[in-house]
Amino acid sequence: MRKIMLSGKIHTARLTACMLDYEGSLEIDPELLAEAGILPYEKILVVNRNNGERLETYAIPGVPGKRTFCLNGPAAHRGKVGDVVTIMAFSICTEEEARRIQPRVIILNEKNEIALRKGGGFRQDEESAE
Repeated sequence: MRKIMLSGKIHTARLTACMLDYEGSLEIDPELLAEAGILPYEKILVVNRNNGERLETYAIPGVPGKRTFCLNGPAAHRGKVGDVVTIMAFSICTEEEARRIQPRVIILNEKNEIALRKGGGFRQDEESAE
């Protein structure tokens, strides 16, 4: 049996742009992708706290260090600049793997800077506010 499990999450990201005239996806700072254990072009679920919209798309790496979160293409209709979103990636695991999985979670502040790290891959002393 296979299970679909949360493997990476970026919590409380603020949208910095929405560009309708683009082929689609969500552009994300690659440094933040790496911190959350989400790969470039990986399928993601995006949930908008401001309007309740949910969408599936993929993560496009943006410019490192810019803290960009840009909804592109038709997805741009699902949010506006300043909206707070949560981005989640899932992995297909065996039941044994699923019982051991510890998702990498980063929680961002209002400037899209990491405020807290939680979950798999982080040492105990890193699980604190910066």
